[in-house]
Amino acid sequence: MSEEISSLQPQAIWRNFAKLNAVPRPSKKEARVIKFIQDFGASLGLETKTDEVGNVVIKKPASPGMEDRKKLVFQSHLDMVCQKNNDTDFDFDTQGIEMYVDGDWVKAKGTTLGSDNGIGVATMMALLESKDIEHPAFEALFTIDEETGMTGAFGLQSGWLEGDILLNLDTEDDDELTIGCAGGVNVNAEINYEEIELGDDFKGLSLTLKGLSGGHSGMDIHKGLGNANKLMNRLLYAAHRAAGIQLAELSGGTLRNAIPRESSAMIAFSAENEAAVRGALEEEFHQIKAEYAVTDPKIEFLIEAADRPAKAASALFCRQFFQAIYALPVGIYRMSPTMPDTVQTSNSLSQIDMVNGKVEILCLCRSSVDSEKWDEVNAITAALQLADAKVSTDGSYPGWTPSPQSDIVELMRKLYVEKFKAEPRVMAGHGGLECGIIGSKYPEMDMVSFGPNIRGAHSPDEKAQISSIQKYWDFLLDALKLIPKA
Repeated sequence: MSEEISSLQPQAIWRNFAKLNAVPRPSKKEARVIKFIQDFGASLGLETKTDEVGNVVIKKPASPGMEDRKKLVFQSHLDMVCQKNNDTDFDFDTQGIEMYVDGDWVKAKGTTLGSDNGIGVATMMALLESKDIEHPAFEALFTIDEETGMTGAFGLQSGWLEGDILLNLDTEDDDELTIGCAGGVNVNAEINYEEIELGDDFKGLSLTLKGLSGGHSGMDIHKGLGNANKLMNRLLYAAHRAAGIQLAELSGGTLRNAIPRESSAMIAFSAENEAAVRGALEEEFHQIKAEYAVTDPKIEFLIEAADRPAKAASALFCRQFFQAIYALPVGIYRMSPTMPDTVQTSNSLSQIDMVNGKVEILCLCRSSVDSEKWDEVNAITAALQLADAKVSTDGSYPGWTPSPQSDIVELMRKLYVEKFKAEPRVMAGHGGLECGIIGSKYPEMDMVSFGPNIRGAHSPDEKAQISSIQKYWDFLLDALKLIPKA
C-alpha cells in the first residue's frame, strides 16, 4: 500500500507522506511523530531543535547563489484529526493510516487521511532532504496540537525563529492564497438533571442517525451540511410534542472541530403512545431526508425496539432541553460584509453526551471579528441557559488580519497568473490557521498560506488530489526562485 502511494508524483512528497502516515499522531499524543521529525532532521545532518511544548524546527542553509535572499519559515502542524466510521475497526493510537489510490485521489479506508496537514509536513520534509532545489535559507517549523487547541502555536516563543517570510501550507484549495482566517473559542456546557424511575407501562426505543457527510467545522460550515446533533434534537422534539417522550441517553459527535456525522439516543414513553412516537419520528425524518438530499444523500435513521430504560430524564426537563438545543445557533451566524462569499462568524454544535443525570455539550465558535465572536458566545449561552446549563469558555485564539498588499502575497499572485493564466482567489478563510497566533509573536513577518486540493478534511471522506499536489509542488518550487533579496 505505501509503495503504491510512494510511487505517485511528485515522489518527494508522496514518499514522505507515506512514511509520516505510518506514525500514529493524534492531537495531544504527538510524542512519536515529534521523535520521527527529530530523527529525520538528525539523519540529514541539519540543525534540529525542539521547544518546551514540542514544536520542532529544522534549519537548512540556502542553496548556492541564494544566500542573499530573505529567509523563509515553512510551517505545518504534525497532529491530525482522528475520525472513523462506526463500522471501521481502527485504533488511531497504535495504527498507521491505511491509504489507497482512487483515480486522481488518495483516500483512507474508513478513517481520516491525515492530509490535513500531513501533505504540508511531507512537503517540508521533501524540501529539507532535497539536493537540487533552488531555495533561500529556511526554517521548517513543525507545530503540535493545532487541531485541539493550537497549543503549539500558543507556546511558540518570540525570537525562536529568524525568518522574514512565513509560508503556511495548510490551505485546501490549489487556486487560493489565504491571507487571513477566523479566530475561535471553545464553548462548554454542563447540565445536571434528576433521573426518574420508569414504570412497567413504559417502552423503549433506540434511535440512530448516521450517514451524514460531516466535514471541517470551519472550512465546510458554509455548505449547509447536516449537523447530527441538531437534527437528532429536531427528531426528538417532534416525538416529544407528539407523545411526551423521556430521554434516557444521548450521544452525538466525537470531535470539537468536525461537523458531527452521527448521533444516537435512547428514549422511553408510555406503551400506549408507541404508534404516535414512531409516526412522529418517521414523518420528521422524511422531511429531513428531503431537505438534505443534496448535501447529505447517505443519511439514515434507524428506529429499533429496545428494553425499557430503568430511568430517564423527566418530561419537563426534556422539553426544556429540546427547546434549548433548538434555540442554539448552529452554522453561519453572519457573512462578511467586506470579503465576498466569506463566512465571518459561525458555530458548530460539535458534541453532546447525556447519561446518568449529566449532560455535556461542546461547541466551537469561530469569527474573524473578535467582538462578534463573543456576541455569538452570548447567544449560545442564552440558549443553553433555557435548560439551566452552566456555560464556560476556553481556548480562545485570535484571527489573522488580512494584508492584501503584502509583498509575498503579490509575488505569489503574479506567479500564479503567469503559470496558470488565471487569477487566484486571494481570500480570508474561516478555518483556524496558526498564522494569527504566530503573527502576534512575530508581527514583522510577512505571511501567506496555500496548498493543494483536499476535500472532506476532518471526516472519513477526506481525500487529497494527486494532480493538484503536482500543481502545488511546481508552484512552490517556482516561488522559491523569486524570493527577493534581503
